[in-house]
Amino acid sequence: MSFLQIERRPGAIADACALVLLAAVAAVAIFTFADYGLGWDDFTHSQYGDLLYNYFASGLTQRKVFSFVNLYYYGGGFDLLAASLAKAMPFFDVFDIRRLLGALVGLAGFFIVWRTGRRLAGPWGGFAAMALLMVCPLFYGHMFMNAKDAPFAVAVAGLIYAVVRAFDEFPNPSPRTVTLFGVFLGLSIGTRVLGLICGVYIVAALVFVLGAETLRLGLKRALGRTAWFTGLLALGLPLAYFVLGIVWPWGVAEPLNPLVALKYYSHFWEVPWREMFEGRPILVPDMPRSYVPTLFSVQMPELFLGLALAGAAGAILTALFGKDAPARRARLVLVFTAAAFPVLLTVTTQPVVYNGIRHFVFVTPPLALLGGFAAAWLWEQAQRLPRLAQGAVAATFVIGLAMPVNEFRTLHPYEYTYYNHLVGGTRGADRLFMLDYWGLAFKQAAAELDEYVDKHRLSLPQGRKLRVAVCGPHFAAAAELGPRYETTYDTKNADFYLMLGEFYCRDVKAPQLVKIERDGVTYATVYDVRGRPFPSVFADGQ
Repeated sequence: MSFLQIERRPGAIADACALVLLAAVAAVAIFTFADYGLGWDDFTHSQYGDLLYNYFASGLTQRKVFSFVNLYYYGGGFDLLAASLAKAMPFFDVFDIRRLLGALVGLAGFFIVWRTGRRLAGPWGGFAAMALLMVCPLFYGHMFMNAKDAPFAVAVAGLIYAVVRAFDEFPNPSPRTVTLFGVFLGLSIGTRVLGLICGVYIVAALVFVLGAETLRLGLKRALGRTAWFTGLLALGLPLAYFVLGIVWPWGVAEPLNPLVALKYYSHFWEVPWREMFEGRPILVPDMPRSYVPTLFSVQMPELFLGLALAGAAGAILTALFGKDAPARRARLVLVFTAAAFPVLLTVTTQPVVYNGIRHFVFVTPPLALLGGFAAAWLWEQAQRLPRLAQGAVAATFVIGLAMPVNEFRTLHPYEYTYYNHLVGGTRGADRLFMLDYWGLAFKQAAAELDEYVDKHRLSLPQGRKLRVAVCGPHFAAAAELGPRYETTYDTKNADFYLMLGEFYCRDVKAPQLVKIERDGVTYATVYDVRGRPFPSVFADGQ
């Protein structure tokens, strides 16, 4: 098939660009997934996966998984799949499997957003939405190592896709669409019980359809069509419950368990700690209402932020005043609600928030879809302009993507610590906000400490393990350091001090052996503290 033949097919060039881009990002993910270190949650989640595997392998008799710390309040589909793969391939490290699986789940999210954006705004809208999500540090940076929030975001993106498909087929969604709806609804709630919030998105879209159809057809017919549509979608609920039971067996062990989990998460159950926000260490229950909007405004790339906001305004205007059928406009209500409602709910209710905005990864796919909607509209308007102006519009989009990509390259593998130029980039954010709160930099720091130990082995203590005082995730540090080290909080008898570059870690006056930096910002440091006891790994007041 010649290029001219391809060009005559509507959207063929845009689709080809999307596939090439997806393949390129897949290649990058496959070659780099092993670069990402371990964080605070990796060990407990790998244990949870083993317990889930044992539960199913035992014929549902080994029920220790239902009392494992507090993780049984979460779904564990990702952990279960990772554990199953580790059992099937024991020659691979389980944490490498988890990182690769995270990459594959993230790639699935890109694909889903592309297909959803294509339905909402055409081929170029789908391409733009996917490209915007790829340069979103909250999504891309977390997909490799966040076993809860990234899979949840992909599940919610899949549910949005299924409901968009359903509205495209209104009032008679196909069996395939109903099946997709059931699968992704089960995955959403089964990954995090917060998935119940998706009901608000769907209800908002249904109320819009009912109102718009009433104006067009009258209340009786509108009620009938909407009820029929809702009833057909509801046929997917048994499948959703089955899928939920696979990925979150505790959620179906008792009928009211999801509500028990909701009640559990409605109260902060941990001892409060401080995190840096706008230059001040604040107890996490006392974070201001501005926490989530502020972090979104400084952590999203400028192009992503601008197009998402423009797309939100455009979606509302198109839904209210557009000429499309009500069901097609309801798709925009669905996506707008998915992007805006969680943030507005957080601002209104002021729950405990921490770890940046990692709990809001699931908001980024609908934001990218709104951005793709705006980009497609702008490109459509540009078609009326001279070729030179069209080129300028395309170049602006490409440059807007290239800027965060270049910074991702500089920050790798800490892409999730990206901050935009509104706050001076990562360097400007260093003293204002949390950066490597997962502690991923311990991987590189441990490797460089190993190099130092190999070079100076004879001058180090003999006949025992080397003691490393750690400020950061101890289990991750122990795994990254390996068997010849012993991690400890004992600062008086430590040989080395491994610390994150966060405000809560004590700085010490001792020879510096390792320093992990990106863009002039310190992510982790190792000191030689032999004969230099210090009172604590934590800074004063922590």
